[in-house]
Amino acid sequence: MTTKLIIPTAEPFFIPGGKIGCLLIHGFTGTPKEMRNLADSLTLEKYTILGIRLAGHATDLEDMRHSTWRDWLASVEDGLNLLKGCTDQQIVMGLSMGGVLSLLAAARYDIKGVVTFSAPCALPPDPRAKFLPYITWLVPQVDKGKPDWRNLEAMKDHVDYPGYPTRSVLQLQKLIKVMLDELPQVKVPALMVQSRGDHGIPAESMDTLCDKISSTDKTRLWVENSGHVVIREPEREVIFTEVKKFIKRITQ
Repeated sequence: MTTKLIIPTAEPFFIPGGKIGCLLIHGFTGTPKEMRNLADSLTLEKYTILGIRLAGHATDLEDMRHSTWRDWLASVEDGLNLLKGCTDQQIVMGLSMGGVLSLLAAARYDIKGVVTFSAPCALPPDPRAKFLPYITWLVPQVDKGKPDWRNLEAMKDHVDYPGYPTRSVLQLQKLIKVMLDELPQVKVPALMVQSRGDHGIPAESMDTLCDKISSTDKTRLWVENSGHVVIREPEREVIFTEVKKFIKRITQ
């Protein structure tokens, strides 16, 4: 079996710090690089940071097509176990599908808190969706459509796959369903972030997810002028400030 090479600049990363650990999970077809700005900000607080690479990501589309939602969750489990070995408290946070995985981790594992950025409650409406189980071999991938970036420099620098593998979209649908079923098991403090300018997920996503979790400590943060990848957009510093306030409050 040939080992796939990771795309340059898209490698996972570990930044040692104190006894509070932050697990950062990138999005669907994305790479650890999209979590780097957040990691740099959290490092200023001396947190220990682990930015994982999900199975099938940051290599090539063929690798992605052969990974499943269980493989992605296993990547999170491996990262969390590593972080638990060197920290006392762990906060799991993720972008988009990474947010879905973060909530599933919060439902299943012993963590201190969870943070989501642009986490979907469903995939955007698409008339092709009902045919997805039947077309994965005929249509191996679909176009991503028009991007919603506000930060054009970040868009140019962004590293991800050029399309969505249809087999992987089907896996994402399954992952979201599993996550929704387990949301009542989420009882840890939660911070959820979404932009009103996000065209990549249903507008009701954050409210739906926040209403379904059982946490008594849950905060919603809306931003106005960012696209889907909110942590690389113009309002990122506002978001980072709120994330750090949240971590400090729940770990005291």
